[in-house]
Amino acid sequence: MQYKNPYRPPPETPDSVIDRWREEVLIALAVGIIGTLIAAVSSCWSWGLTAAVLLYAASLFIRCLRLLRVSRRHVPAVPVWGLPGLVQDRFRRARSAWFKRQRRLIRLLRRYHHSAMSVPDATVVLNRDYEIEWMNRAAQTLLGLAQRDYGLRIDNLLRQPTFVGWLSNAPLARPLELIAPGDESRNLSLRMEVYGEDRYLLIGRDVTALHRLQEVRQDFVANVSHELRTPLTVLSGYIETLIDMDEADDPGMTRIMHSMHQQSDRMRRIVEDLLLLSRLETSTPSDEHFERVDMPQMLEGILVDAQILSGDDAHVFVNEIDPQLTLRAIPRELYSALSNLVFNAVKYTPAKGRITLRWYMSDDGAAVFEVEDTGIGIDRKHIPRLTERFYRVDVGRSRARGGTGLGLAIVKHVLLRHDASLHIESEPGRGSLFRVRFPVTMS
Repeated sequence: MQYKNPYRPPPETPDSVIDRWREEVLIALAVGIIGTLIAAVSSCWSWGLTAAVLLYAASLFIRCLRLLRVSRRHVPAVPVWGLPGLVQDRFRRARSAWFKRQRRLIRLLRRYHHSAMSVPDATVVLNRDYEIEWMNRAAQTLLGLAQRDYGLRIDNLLRQPTFVGWLSNAPLARPLELIAPGDESRNLSLRMEVYGEDRYLLIGRDVTALHRLQEVRQDFVANVSHELRTPLTVLSGYIETLIDMDEADDPGMTRIMHSMHQQSDRMRRIVEDLLLLSRLETSTPSDEHFERVDMPQMLEGILVDAQILSGDDAHVFVNEIDPQLTLRAIPRELYSALSNLVFNAVKYTPAKGRITLRWYMSDDGAAVFEVEDTGIGIDRKHIPRLTERFYRVDVGRSRARGGTGLGLAIVKHVLLRHDASLHIESEPGRGSLFRVRFPVTMS
């Protein structure tokens, strides 16, 4: 049985299987007839049977050799009859199916490769030694890489100190933003992902538009806040003058004036906090701004101010401050951040509640500041958003206590400028714990 196209055999049917068995029966009959003739000529049935068996075995051996030659030389057009032919049919079908799978896999790989090359984000495959194994076109455009860079370490090609330091210090933990190599007008956001068992995937995204939008927003807030500052100061001054005038004897008018003064003073504090936030976001501190700060003395001053703020609420303050531990920081900014945390604890802790201040060195040498209170607590779902601007868990309570909604946002940016981290633990009705951890190099 011989097919016109051996790589595309017809589908297996019961008739094709019957044909193969029919061929085998015909071969066996032919061998049997020859054996009978030999037995008749020799007048010995044993000779005839032996000859028939040998002939059938030789036929089967020859057909198996042809089948072996077909499988080794990939010549499926050579016909093989009988049971070996049935094996040949199965082999051809299996081979055809294998080729189909290979072609489908190749098409799929080409499609994936084309998709990866067309992705607008820079994508680089690195081995465990950070050597480049593959990159797409966006990586060549955004990161300044080239085809000749295959096999080279990525940190030997991107020599920016921030990138080298990020790559050598757990790049999987956090993304990195940096200026694009060779194009200072472009900002990139890089992140590293695990790819397979011993590969890494470096992904870079162009965030220039986002940075420009952020700059526009910051400039707008700064300019508007600056323009509002003077008229608010004038308005607040006039209201204070009207309150102090002897003619203001009308209780209703006095109440209105006091309310106007409170709201103008609140607006003034919001404007000042916005200006401070704008300065923290747009400026980069230099080494000359940092100095050795006497933390026990600063925290003692914050504690005194907190006791004054507590007033008739008579909160219980617990002092657990290491008198020998200092910190290298920007004093004014650090005071603003830490006092914000302490004053928030006073505002949101009921009368006679306990507020604990801790300043100590952790086991790994990092300086840690903690504020723990027995206040109203915070639901876990609100904790990730506490440092956003104007985010309030309870708007009414926050305004009643004189909050501007910017305090924790200021804390976040001050800590970022000090490479410090803020961790919050809280449960409703069981108080809160705000922990600030400074890097080991600053303690």
